[in-house]
Amino acid sequence: MNGRIEVLPDSAALARHVAEWMTSAALAAKDTFRVSLSGGSTPKALFALLASDAFVGRFPWSRVSWYWGDERFVPYDHPESNYRMTREAMLSKAPVPAANIHPVPADGTPDDAAARYERTLQAAYGATVLDPARPMFDITLLGLGPDGHTASLLPGEPVLQERKRWVAAVSHGRPEVRITMTYPVIDSSRQVAFLVAGKEKAAILKSLRDGNPDVPAARVKPVGELVWFVDRAAAGQV
Repeated sequence: MNGRIEVLPDSAALARHVAEWMTSAALAAKDTFRVSLSGGSTPKALFALLASDAFVGRFPWSRVSWYWGDERFVPYDHPESNYRMTREAMLSKAPVPAANIHPVPADGTPDDAAARYERTLQAAYGATVLDPARPMFDITLLGLGPDGHTASLLPGEPVLQERKRWVAAVSHGRPEVRITMTYPVIDSSRQVAFLVAGKEKAAILKSLRDGNPDVPAARVKPVGELVWFVDRAAAGQV
C-alpha cells in the first residue's frame, strides 16, 4: 500500500482534520492553488465544513481553483451530479469567484465533453504534456469504492490503461456514463489524499494493504505525497 495513513476517530473528525490540512496548504501557497475534487458523502461533509463559520473566513477562496476528478454525465441540477453536491455544500455558501469553478461539461456527447475538459485542464496548466517537476494540481482528493475504484477508474475497464488522454468517458461498468481524469493527471499532484470512512470500506482497505495489484486505487502513484485519511471504522486492522 503506497503512501502514509492517518487514522481519525470518526468521519466528523476526518472531515475537520482534512479541512485544517487543506486550509493550511492553501494559505501557504503563493500563487493560484488548484484542487481536484471527489464526490461522495465524506467529501460532502468536508465541503460543508470549509463553508462553515469555522473555516469560511480563513480559507483563501480568491486564490483557489476547483476542478472535478470525475463526474456522472448528467445535467448539473441532477441529484447524482458531483458538481451539484459541491455547489450546494460549499460553492454557493462561500465567496468563490465564478471564474475559479471548472465543472466537467455535461452537454454534447460524453467523448466530446471529456475532450473539452481535457482542453480546460491543459489551458490551466499551460501545456499539453505533463512535467513531473510541475504538477497540475496542488491537492487531489479521492474516494475509495468498496470495489476499489477511485474517481471513475472502474475495475476491469479500458480506462485503467489510458496514458495519453487526460480525461476519458467511461461508458460501461455503471448504469450511467461517467467522465474521469486518468492516472497521468491524477498523479500530477503535489498531494493526493484519499478520504475513506465507514466499515464498508474496511475489506477493500485490507486488500490494498495486502498489495492486491488489481485494485484501481492501488495504481495511484503521484509525483508528490500520497496520504490516506481514514476513520477508525474503515481502518479495521490497517
